[in-house]
Amino acid sequence: RVSFMNNQKPQKPTLSGQRFKTRKRDEKERFDPTQFQDCIIQGLTETGTDLEAVAKFLDASGAKLDYRRYAETLFDILVAGGMLAPGGTLADDMTRTNVCVFAAQEDLETMQAFAQVFNKLIRRYKYLEKGFEDEVKKLLLFLKGFSESERNKLAMLTGILLANGTLNASILNSLYNENLVKEGVSAAFAVKLFKSWINEKDINAVAVSLRKVNMDNRLMELFPANKQSVEHFSKYFTEAGLKELSEYVRNQQSIGARKELQKELQEQMSRGDPFKDIILYVKEEMKKNNISEQTVVTIIWSSVMSTVEWNKKEELVAEQAIKHLKQYSPLLAAFTTQGQSELTLLLKIQEYCYDNIHFMKAFQKIVVLFYKAEVLSEEPILKWYKDAHLAKGKSVFLEQMKKFVEWLKNAEEGNQQHSSCVE
Repeated sequence: RVSFMNNQKPQKPTLSGQRFKTRKRDEKERFDPTQFQDCIIQGLTETGTDLEAVAKFLDASGAKLDYRRYAETLFDILVAGGMLAPGGTLADDMTRTNVCVFAAQEDLETMQAFAQVFNKLIRRYKYLEKGFEDEVKKLLLFLKGFSESERNKLAMLTGILLANGTLNASILNSLYNENLVKEGVSAAFAVKLFKSWINEKDINAVAVSLRKVNMDNRLMELFPANKQSVEHFSKYFTEAGLKELSEYVRNQQSIGARKELQKELQEQMSRGDPFKDIILYVKEEMKKNNISEQTVVTIIWSSVMSTVEWNKKEELVAEQAIKHLKQYSPLLAAFTTQGQSELTLLLKIQEYCYDNIHFMKAFQKIVVLFYKAEVLSEEPILKWYKDAHLAKGKSVFLEQMKKFVEWLKNAEEGNQQHSSCVE
Protein backbone atom coordinates (compact mmCIF):
# COMPACT_ATOMS: atom_id res chain seq x y z
CA ARG A 1 0.00 0.00 0.00
CA VAL A 2 2.84 2.36 0.84
CA SER A 3 4.64 1.78 -2.49
CA PHE A 4 1.37 2.29 -4.38
CA MET A 5 0.84 5.70 -2.82
CA ASN A 6 4.43 6.69 -3.59
CA ASN A 7 3.99 5.70 -7.22
CA GLN A 8 0.94 7.90 -7.54
CA LYS A 9 2.44 11.05 -6.02
CA PRO A 10 4.76 12.29 -8.78
CA GLN A 11 2.06 11.98 -11.42
CA LYS A 12 -0.39 14.27 -9.67
CA PRO A 13 1.18 17.66 -10.49
CA THR A 14 1.83 16.79 -14.16
CA LEU A 15 -1.70 15.56 -14.65
CA SER A 16 -3.47 18.51 -13.04
CA GLY A 17 -1.02 20.92 -14.68
CA GLN A 18 -1.83 19.64 -18.14
CA ARG A 19 -5.53 19.79 -17.54
CA PHE A 20 -5.25 23.35 -16.27
CA LYS A 21 -3.28 24.52 -19.33
CA THR A 22 -5.76 23.00 -21.74
CA ARG A 23 -8.66 24.66 -19.96
CA LYS A 24 -7.01 28.08 -20.14
CA ARG A 25 -6.30 27.65 -23.85
CA ASP A 26 -9.90 26.65 -24.59
CA GLU A 27 -11.13 29.65 -22.64
CA LYS A 28 -8.97 32.07 -24.65
CA GLU A 29 -10.29 30.68 -27.90
CA ARG A 30 -13.87 30.79 -26.69
CA PHE A 31 -13.73 34.42 -25.55
CA ASP A 32 -14.01 36.01 -28.94
CA PRO A 33 -16.60 38.81 -29.11
CA THR A 34 -16.21 39.13 -32.91
CA GLN A 35 -18.32 36.08 -33.61
CA PHE A 36 -20.89 37.17 -31.01
CA GLN A 37 -20.99 40.64 -32.56
CA ASP A 38 -21.54 39.23 -36.05
CA CYS A 39 -24.50 37.14 -34.82
CA ILE A 40 -26.15 40.12 -33.09
CA ILE A 41 -25.54 42.53 -35.97
CA GLN A 42 -26.83 40.03 -38.51
CA GLY A 43 -29.98 39.54 -36.44
CA LEU A 44 -30.53 43.29 -36.04
CA THR A 45 -30.05 43.87 -39.76
CA GLU A 46 -32.79 41.31 -40.42
CA THR A 47 -35.22 42.83 -37.90
CA GLY A 48 -34.66 46.35 -39.23
CA THR A 49 -35.79 49.36 -37.19
CA ASP A 50 -38.97 47.70 -35.87
CA LEU A 51 -38.11 47.82 -32.16
CA GLU A 52 -40.80 45.29 -31.25
CA ALA A 53 -39.05 42.80 -33.55
CA VAL A 54 -35.66 43.83 -32.09
CA ALA A 55 -36.89 43.05 -28.55
CA LYS A 56 -38.20 39.64 -29.68
CA PHE A 57 -34.94 38.83 -31.47
CA LEU A 58 -32.88 39.74 -28.37
CA ASP A 59 -35.17 37.69 -26.16
CA ALA A 60 -34.79 34.59 -28.34
CA SER A 61 -31.02 35.03 -28.88
CA GLY A 62 -30.34 34.92 -25.14
CA ALA A 63 -31.06 31.19 -25.22
CA LYS A 64 -28.41 30.57 -27.91
CA LEU A 65 -25.77 33.26 -27.34
CA ASP A 66 -23.68 33.87 -24.21
CA TYR A 67 -25.10 37.17 -22.97
CA ARG A 68 -23.44 36.76 -19.58
CA ARG A 69 -19.96 36.68 -21.10
CA TYR A 70 -20.51 39.24 -23.85
CA ALA A 71 -22.78 41.74 -22.02
CA GLU A 72 -20.49 44.69 -22.78
CA THR A 73 -20.37 43.84 -26.50
CA LEU A 74 -24.16 43.43 -26.59
CA PHE A 75 -24.80 46.84 -25.01
CA ASP A 76 -22.11 48.55 -27.10
CA ILE A 77 -23.91 47.34 -30.24
CA LEU A 78 -27.37 48.37 -29.03
CA VAL A 79 -26.18 51.85 -28.10
CA ALA A 80 -23.42 52.64 -30.64
CA GLY A 81 -23.96 50.10 -33.43
CA GLY A 82 -20.75 48.15 -32.83
CA MET A 83 -17.99 47.43 -30.32
CA LEU A 84 -16.49 50.58 -28.82
CA ALA A 85 -12.75 51.13 -28.60
CA PRO A 86 -11.42 52.93 -25.47
CA GLY A 87 -12.47 56.59 -25.57
CA GLY A 88 -15.76 55.87 -27.28
CA THR A 89 -14.86 55.49 -30.95
CA LEU A 90 -16.16 52.62 -33.05
CA ALA A 91 -13.46 50.18 -34.08
CA ASP A 92 -12.88 50.75 -37.83
CA ASP A 93 -12.46 47.16 -38.86
CA MET A 94 -15.70 46.09 -37.21
CA THR A 95 -19.03 45.50 -38.88
CA ARG A 96 -21.71 47.82 -37.54
CA THR A 97 -25.47 48.24 -37.52
CA ASN A 98 -27.77 51.23 -37.82
CA VAL A 99 -30.29 49.59 -35.48
CA CYS A 100 -28.94 51.36 -32.40
CA VAL A 101 -29.55 54.36 -30.16
CA PHE A 102 -26.88 56.52 -31.82
CA ALA A 103 -28.31 56.04 -35.32
CA ALA A 104 -31.93 56.60 -34.24
CA GLN A 105 -33.95 59.81 -34.40
CA GLU A 106 -33.15 62.38 -31.73
CA ASP A 107 -36.51 62.66 -30.03
CA LEU A 108 -38.10 61.58 -26.77
CA GLU A 109 -40.57 59.16 -28.33
CA THR A 110 -37.84 57.17 -30.09
CA MET A 111 -35.76 57.04 -26.92
CA GLN A 112 -38.79 55.83 -24.94
CA ALA A 113 -39.16 52.98 -27.45
CA PHE A 114 -35.46 52.10 -27.06
CA ALA A 115 -35.82 52.22 -23.27
CA GLN A 116 -38.50 49.53 -23.64
CA VAL A 117 -36.03 47.31 -25.54
CA PHE A 118 -33.52 47.56 -22.66
CA ASN A 119 -36.26 47.07 -20.05
CA LYS A 120 -37.57 43.90 -21.65
CA LEU A 121 -34.07 42.50 -22.15
CA ILE A 122 -33.00 43.12 -18.54
CA ARG A 123 -36.30 41.87 -17.12
CA ARG A 124 -35.88 38.67 -19.13
CA TYR A 125 -32.18 38.19 -18.27
CA LYS A 126 -31.85 39.59 -14.73
CA TYR A 127 -28.11 38.87 -14.65
CA LEU A 128 -27.59 41.65 -17.25
CA GLU A 129 -28.57 44.31 -14.70
CA LYS A 130 -25.06 44.82 -13.32
CA GLY A 131 -23.46 44.67 -16.78
CA PHE A 132 -25.86 47.32 -18.06
CA GLU A 133 -25.10 49.63 -15.14
CA ASP A 134 -21.36 49.24 -15.79
CA GLU A 135 -21.96 49.92 -19.49
CA VAL A 136 -23.78 53.21 -18.80
CA LYS A 137 -21.05 54.32 -16.37
CA LYS A 138 -18.49 53.60 -19.12
CA LEU A 139 -20.52 55.41 -21.80
CA LEU A 140 -20.73 58.49 -19.58
CA LEU A 141 -16.96 58.54 -19.22
CA PHE A 142 -16.69 58.29 -23.04
CA LEU A 143 -19.01 61.29 -23.66
CA LYS A 144 -16.30 63.42 -25.28
CA GLY A 145 -15.83 60.72 -27.93
CA PHE A 146 -19.47 61.04 -29.08
CA SER A 147 -21.12 63.69 -31.26
CA GLU A 148 -23.49 66.21 -29.67
CA SER A 149 -26.50 64.43 -31.15
CA GLU A 150 -25.28 61.04 -29.80
CA ARG A 151 -24.81 62.60 -26.37
CA ASN A 152 -28.32 64.06 -26.46
CA LYS A 153 -29.85 60.69 -27.33
CA LEU A 154 -27.87 58.94 -24.60
CA ALA A 155 -28.92 61.62 -22.08
CA MET A 156 -32.61 61.24 -22.93
CA LEU A 157 -32.40 57.45 -22.78
CA THR A 158 -30.55 57.54 -19.43
CA GLY A 159 -33.17 59.91 -17.96
CA ILE A 160 -35.99 57.56 -18.99
CA LEU A 161 -34.19 54.49 -17.60
CA LEU A 162 -33.54 56.32 -14.31
CA ALA A 163 -37.22 57.23 -14.13
CA ASN A 164 -38.45 53.67 -14.62
CA GLY A 165 -35.93 52.19 -12.20
CA THR A 166 -33.86 50.20 -14.74
CA LEU A 167 -30.85 52.29 -13.70
CA ASN A 168 -29.74 53.49 -10.28
CA ALA A 169 -28.89 57.19 -9.77
CA SER A 170 -25.38 56.22 -8.59
CA ILE A 171 -24.37 56.00 -12.30
CA LEU A 172 -24.33 59.83 -12.25
CA ASN A 173 -21.01 59.61 -10.41
CA SER A 174 -19.37 59.24 -13.83
CA LEU A 175 -20.48 62.78 -14.71
CA TYR A 176 -18.22 64.18 -11.97
CA ASN A 177 -15.18 63.19 -14.03
CA GLU A 178 -12.82 66.19 -13.95
CA ASN A 179 -12.35 66.50 -17.73
CA LEU A 180 -16.05 66.24 -18.49
CA VAL A 181 -16.85 68.86 -15.85
CA LYS A 182 -14.10 71.24 -16.98
CA GLU A 183 -15.25 71.24 -20.61
CA GLY A 184 -18.92 71.75 -19.74
CA VAL A 185 -19.90 68.32 -21.11
CA SER A 186 -21.33 67.13 -17.76
CA ALA A 187 -23.64 70.11 -17.26
CA ALA A 188 -24.94 70.04 -20.85
CA PHE A 189 -25.57 66.28 -20.62
CA ALA A 190 -27.30 66.72 -17.23
CA VAL A 191 -29.77 69.21 -18.76
CA LYS A 192 -31.06 66.67 -21.31
CA LEU A 193 -30.97 63.84 -18.77
CA PHE A 194 -32.97 65.69 -16.09
CA LYS A 195 -35.46 66.98 -18.65
CA SER A 196 -36.38 63.47 -19.75
CA TRP A 197 -36.27 62.14 -16.16
CA ILE A 198 -38.62 64.85 -14.85
CA ASN A 199 -40.82 64.43 -17.93
CA GLU A 200 -41.31 60.73 -17.05
CA LYS A 201 -41.83 61.30 -13.31
CA ASP A 202 -41.61 64.63 -11.45
CA ILE A 203 -39.04 66.54 -9.42
CA ASN A 204 -40.12 64.85 -6.15
CA ALA A 205 -39.46 61.36 -7.53
CA VAL A 206 -36.09 62.57 -8.86
CA ALA A 207 -35.27 64.00 -5.41
CA VAL A 208 -36.07 60.67 -3.72
CA SER A 209 -33.78 58.76 -6.12
CA LEU A 210 -30.95 61.26 -5.62
CA ARG A 211 -31.32 61.17 -1.83
CA LYS A 212 -31.11 57.37 -1.77
CA VAL A 213 -27.59 57.46 -3.22
CA ASN A 214 -26.47 60.65 -1.40
CA MET A 215 -26.46 62.67 -4.61
CA ASP A 216 -28.96 65.29 -3.45
CA ASN A 217 -26.23 67.66 -2.24
CA ARG A 218 -23.71 66.99 -5.01
CA LEU A 219 -25.39 68.43 -8.11
CA MET A 220 -23.31 71.61 -8.02
CA GLU A 221 -20.24 69.45 -8.71
CA LEU A 222 -21.44 69.31 -12.34
CA PHE A 223 -19.61 72.65 -12.61
CA PRO A 224 -15.92 73.50 -12.03
CA ALA A 225 -15.02 74.61 -8.47
CA ASN A 226 -15.04 78.34 -9.35
CA LYS A 227 -18.64 78.05 -10.60
CA GLN A 228 -20.09 75.92 -7.81
CA SER A 229 -22.57 78.46 -6.47
CA VAL A 230 -26.35 78.28 -6.14
CA GLU A 231 -26.58 81.42 -8.28
CA HIS A 232 -24.62 79.91 -11.17
CA PHE A 233 -26.44 76.57 -10.97
CA SER A 234 -29.81 78.27 -10.79
CA LYS A 235 -29.12 80.58 -13.76
CA TYR A 236 -27.77 77.74 -15.94
CA PHE A 237 -30.61 75.28 -15.34
CA THR A 238 -33.40 77.88 -15.29
CA GLU A 239 -32.26 79.21 -18.67
CA ALA A 240 -32.23 75.62 -19.93
CA GLY A 241 -35.90 75.26 -18.89
CA LEU A 242 -35.33 73.34 -15.65
CA LYS A 243 -36.61 75.82 -13.08
CA GLU A 244 -37.84 73.02 -10.77
CA LEU A 245 -34.32 71.56 -10.58
CA SER A 246 -32.88 75.01 -9.79
CA GLU A 247 -35.43 75.47 -7.00
CA TYR A 248 -34.74 72.00 -5.66
CA VAL A 249 -30.98 72.70 -5.42
CA ARG A 250 -31.64 76.12 -3.87
CA ASN A 251 -33.88 74.47 -1.30
CA GLN A 252 -31.29 71.77 -0.54
CA GLN A 253 -28.69 74.47 -0.03
CA SER A 254 -31.06 76.36 2.23
CA ILE A 255 -31.75 73.25 4.36
CA GLY A 256 -27.99 72.77 4.74
CA ALA A 257 -27.52 76.43 5.67
CA ARG A 258 -30.34 76.24 8.27
CA LYS A 259 -28.82 73.16 9.91
CA GLU A 260 -25.45 74.88 9.98
CA LEU A 261 -26.99 78.02 11.49
CA GLN A 262 -28.70 76.05 14.26
CA LYS A 263 -25.50 74.19 15.11
CA GLU A 264 -23.44 77.39 15.26
CA LEU A 265 -26.14 79.17 17.30
CA GLN A 266 -26.16 76.45 19.94
CA GLU A 267 -22.39 76.63 20.21
CA GLN A 268 -22.47 80.44 20.60
CA MET A 269 -25.15 80.16 23.29
CA SER A 270 -23.31 77.48 25.23
CA ARG A 271 -20.16 79.65 25.12
CA GLY A 272 -22.21 82.58 26.38
CA ASP A 273 -21.34 84.91 23.47
CA PRO A 274 -22.81 88.45 23.74
CA PHE A 275 -26.23 88.79 22.11
CA LYS A 276 -25.06 91.63 19.86
CA ASP A 277 -22.46 89.28 18.32
CA ILE A 278 -24.99 86.48 17.91
CA ILE A 279 -27.53 88.87 16.29
CA LEU A 280 -24.88 90.18 13.90
CA TYR A 281 -23.86 86.64 12.90
CA VAL A 282 -27.47 85.53 12.35
CA LYS A 283 -28.30 88.59 10.23
CA GLU A 284 -25.26 87.95 8.03
CA GLU A 285 -26.30 84.30 7.55
CA MET A 286 -29.87 85.37 6.70
CA LYS A 287 -28.58 87.68 4.01
CA LYS A 288 -25.98 85.26 2.65
CA ASN A 289 -28.31 82.25 2.43
CA ASN A 290 -31.59 84.06 1.81
CA ILE A 291 -33.20 82.75 5.05
CA SER A 292 -36.45 84.41 6.12
CA GLU A 293 -37.07 85.95 9.54
CA GLN A 294 -39.85 83.40 10.17
CA THR A 295 -37.39 80.55 9.64
CA VAL A 296 -34.77 82.21 11.84
CA VAL A 297 -37.14 82.78 14.75
CA THR A 298 -38.05 79.07 14.85
CA ILE A 299 -34.32 78.14 14.75
CA ILE A 300 -33.59 80.52 17.64
CA TRP A 301 -36.53 79.17 19.66
CA SER A 302 -35.34 75.57 19.16
CA SER A 303 -31.76 76.50 20.02
CA VAL A 304 -32.79 78.41 23.16
CA MET A 305 -34.95 75.52 24.37
CA SER A 306 -32.28 72.90 23.73
CA THR A 307 -29.57 74.57 25.81
CA VAL A 308 -31.26 73.62 29.11
CA GLU A 309 -31.80 70.41 31.07
CA TRP A 310 -35.49 70.88 31.96
CA ASN A 311 -36.87 69.94 35.37
CA LYS A 312 -39.04 66.83 35.38
CA LYS A 313 -41.51 68.37 37.84
CA GLU A 314 -44.34 70.25 36.22
CA GLU A 315 -44.68 72.82 39.02
CA LEU A 316 -40.99 73.75 38.75
CA VAL A 317 -40.62 73.74 34.98
CA ALA A 318 -42.75 76.86 34.36
CA GLU A 319 -40.66 78.89 36.79
CA GLN A 320 -37.44 77.58 35.22
CA ALA A 321 -38.73 78.33 31.68
CA ILE A 322 -39.70 81.92 32.51
CA LYS A 323 -36.31 82.62 34.07
CA HIS A 324 -34.49 81.10 31.08
CA LEU A 325 -36.63 82.76 28.40
CA LYS A 326 -36.48 86.17 30.09
CA GLN A 327 -32.72 86.02 29.65
CA TYR A 328 -33.01 85.23 25.92
CA SER A 329 -35.95 87.52 25.06
CA PRO A 330 -33.70 90.31 23.61
CA LEU A 331 -32.34 87.75 21.13
CA LEU A 332 -35.83 86.64 20.06
CA ALA A 333 -37.06 90.26 19.92
CA ALA A 334 -34.37 91.06 17.33
CA PHE A 335 -36.03 88.60 14.94
CA THR A 336 -39.73 89.32 15.46
CA THR A 337 -39.88 92.60 13.56
CA GLN A 338 -42.79 91.35 11.38
CA GLY A 339 -46.25 90.23 12.45
CA GLN A 340 -45.80 86.97 10.55
CA SER A 341 -42.62 86.18 12.52
CA GLU A 342 -44.47 86.76 15.80
CA LEU A 343 -47.28 84.44 14.72
CA THR A 344 -44.72 81.81 13.63
CA LEU A 345 -43.09 82.01 17.08
CA LEU A 346 -46.48 81.69 18.81
CA LEU A 347 -47.28 78.53 16.84
CA LYS A 348 -43.84 77.17 17.66
CA ILE A 349 -44.42 77.78 21.40
CA GLN A 350 -47.84 76.10 21.18
CA GLU A 351 -46.32 73.08 19.46
CA TYR A 352 -43.49 72.87 21.98
CA CYS A 353 -45.78 73.06 25.01
CA TYR A 354 -48.05 70.40 23.51
CA ASP A 355 -45.19 68.03 22.62
CA ASN A 356 -43.49 68.45 26.03
CA ILE A 357 -46.20 67.53 28.50
CA HIS A 358 -44.57 69.35 31.48
CA PHE A 359 -44.96 72.64 29.60
CA MET A 360 -48.73 72.37 29.02
CA LYS A 361 -49.50 74.75 31.90
CA ALA A 362 -46.63 77.13 31.08
CA PHE A 363 -47.96 78.34 27.71
CA GLN A 364 -49.80 81.42 28.94
CA LYS A 365 -46.92 82.46 31.23
CA ILE A 366 -44.45 82.29 28.27
CA VAL A 367 -46.75 84.38 26.02
CA VAL A 368 -47.27 87.03 28.73
CA LEU A 369 -43.52 87.19 29.36
CA PHE A 370 -42.84 87.70 25.63
CA TYR A 371 -45.58 90.35 25.45
CA LYS A 372 -43.95 92.29 28.30
CA ALA A 373 -40.49 91.83 26.76
CA GLU A 374 -41.80 93.15 23.39
CA VAL A 375 -41.09 89.90 21.59
CA LEU A 376 -44.82 89.52 20.84
CA SER A 377 -47.45 92.25 20.29
CA GLU A 378 -51.25 92.42 20.63
CA GLU A 379 -52.26 91.85 17.03
CA PRO A 380 -50.54 88.48 16.41
CA ILE A 381 -51.68 87.20 19.83
CA LEU A 382 -55.31 88.14 19.06
CA LYS A 383 -55.06 86.62 15.58
CA TRP A 384 -53.60 83.43 17.06
CA TYR A 385 -56.48 83.28 19.56
CA LYS A 386 -59.18 83.96 16.99
CA ASP A 387 -58.31 81.62 14.13
CA ALA A 388 -54.58 81.08 13.58
CA HIS A 389 -53.86 78.55 16.37
CA LEU A 390 -52.96 74.91 15.79
CA ALA A 391 -55.30 72.04 16.68
CA LYS A 392 -52.70 70.60 19.09
CA GLY A 393 -53.97 71.16 22.65
CA LYS A 394 -56.21 73.94 21.35
CA SER A 395 -58.86 73.82 24.08
CA VAL A 396 -56.29 73.83 26.90
CA PHE A 397 -54.28 76.73 25.49
CA LEU A 398 -57.29 78.87 24.48
CA GLU A 399 -58.70 78.43 28.00
CA GLN A 400 -55.34 79.50 29.50
CA MET A 401 -55.23 82.59 27.26
CA LYS A 402 -58.86 83.68 27.74
CA LYS A 403 -58.33 86.28 30.50
CA PHE A 404 -55.18 87.71 28.98
CA VAL A 405 -56.86 88.06 25.56
CA GLU A 406 -59.85 89.84 27.16
CA TRP A 407 -57.44 92.19 28.89
CA LEU A 408 -55.65 92.83 25.58
CA LYS A 409 -58.94 93.56 23.79
CA ASN A 410 -59.98 96.02 26.50
CA ALA A 411 -56.57 97.66 26.42
CA GLU A 412 -56.81 97.93 22.64
CA GLU A 413 -60.33 99.38 22.75
CA GLY A 414 -59.12 101.83 25.38
CA ASN A 415 -56.30 102.89 23.09
CA GLN A 416 -58.68 103.34 20.17
CA GLN A 417 -61.04 105.48 22.28
CA HIS A 418 -58.07 107.48 23.46
CA SER A 419 -56.79 108.03 19.93
CA SER A 420 -60.26 109.02 18.63
CA CYS A 421 -60.54 111.57 21.50
CA VAL A 422 -57.17 112.96 20.46
CA GLU A 423 -58.38 113.26 16.85
